[in-house]
Amino acid sequence: MYELAITVVGQDRPGIVADVSGVLAGLGFNLTDSTMTLLRGHFAMTLICLGRVDAAEVEEALAPVTADGNLIVAVRVVPPDTATVAPGTPYALLVHGADRLGIVAAVTGVLARAGGNITDLTTRLSGSLYLLSAEVDLPSTVDVDELMAELDEVAEKLGVDVTLRTAEADVL
Repeated sequence: MYELAITVVGQDRPGIVADVSGVLAGLGFNLTDSTMTLLRGHFAMTLICLGRVDAAEVEEALAPVTADGNLIVAVRVVPPDTATVAPGTPYALLVHGADRLGIVAAVTGVLARAGGNITDLTTRLSGSLYLLSAEVDLPSTVDVDELMAELDEVAEKLGVDVTLRTAEADVL
């Protein structure tokens, strides 16, 4: 059995998800995790799937999806998960304010120094308003008040607002 990570990126068009998932279903793959988004007309999708066909054969089967040159597909074997990372407490982070250079780097740097693991992150720019929304697991050893003070300090320097709240796993 192969566990594969498949990424598809390129110019958006209708039917990409249907085309890729159709090929994978035809090869007998079960999709276990996936994410897809559009970024200013640019399509990006990552799938994790299980099946009995190796990565090279899957990439070959997906070649017709890339035939027009507008998409790139990469297929890689997912290595066995040997890390024993203790699950943290899930938090939702929201940052918004005027767009400026370094928001993502500064905020995620604070989280990384605290041992936080970002499990999902989305940013959007609408005019001059920048929005960052993230899900992050924080270790139980983190002093959340201290972390929030550091986030507030960074937010003040950047001229943005930041909110960090616990999130129920079933909401995420």
